[in-house]
Amino acid sequence: MNKTILTLIISIIFLGTAAAAPHKTTYLYAEKDGEKLYLDHYHSSVKGERGCVVFLFGGAFVGGVRDNEAYNDYFEFLTREGWDVVSIDYRLGLKPMTQSDMQPTLRETIGLLYNAVNIAVEDLYSATLFILDNADRWSIDPEKIVISGSSAGAITVLQAENELCNHGELATVLPEGFRYAGVISFAGAIFSVSGEPQWAEKPAPIMFFHGNSDQQVPYKKATLLGVGFYGSNYLVSQFNKLDVPYWFYMVKYGTHDLAVTPMRNNLAHIREFLKSFVLAGEHSQRTTEVSDTAFPKRPTSFDVKDYISANYGN
Repeated sequence: MNKTILTLIISIIFLGTAAAAPHKTTYLYAEKDGEKLYLDHYHSSVKGERGCVVFLFGGAFVGGVRDNEAYNDYFEFLTREGWDVVSIDYRLGLKPMTQSDMQPTLRETIGLLYNAVNIAVEDLYSATLFILDNADRWSIDPEKIVISGSSAGAITVLQAENELCNHGELATVLPEGFRYAGVISFAGAIFSVSGEPQWAEKPAPIMFFHGNSDQQVPYKKATLLGVGFYGSNYLVSQFNKLDVPYWFYMVKYGTHDLAVTPMRNNLAHIREFLKSFVLAGEHSQRTTEVSDTAFPKRPTSFDVKDYISANYGN
């Protein structure tokens, strides 16, 4: 039981050959807990004031790097489209567990995971402040900052938007009235210790990519007594009631590969989301359901034991 919650996210293995990365400049944006945190600023060649996409890598809050070559297609595409990209480090709150023989209790495990998500959100906010401080020099429009993430990074960006909408304590570091212009989540979820996510204000337009056979980050939800993860499908059901704009791209029998593959295969969809929802302010709810004949039928409903088996083989 002490590993129950941790089994809901694991590292991503990136596949395929990536494109050459666009020009970048690296900055130290913060130092926390004795750890230096850097960001890479990828420059678009488009002249004038531009929007910016902030990206967070995946890796189960234990690993991953901001400049993995698997992201190059995505970064190159965005800069070509006229968006700057900022890919950031963030503290990996669960990494110490992989470097010791500690066997935390269930309560301790929940606390460790809750802390890992929160400090990642804190670091995203710090990086956002760094961008805002340099917006004039970089020709960044502060009203067109989009956050995007893969797996653990997707959890972080969804959590950050939820925290901002609820005027949470972590979000108080951001300027009053600041809002992200959009969110792009590659196989993400929101982690809650108090039941289903609440939304005091409506979130920015969100683009979700998720497969309904994902055994690493829940497509629906995976909780114990209200503690756990609320995935893309669950959040979309909330947004339907709240009249929140979204684009839900789901793949029938798709796995956790959706944490990575859209950054190569769905660039046209991402372009349309940024153009229509973020820039043009389209207020609609789209669902694109894909049935890929290359995917065999797989389970789409999982319990805690299934997550343990998927991650630990027992």
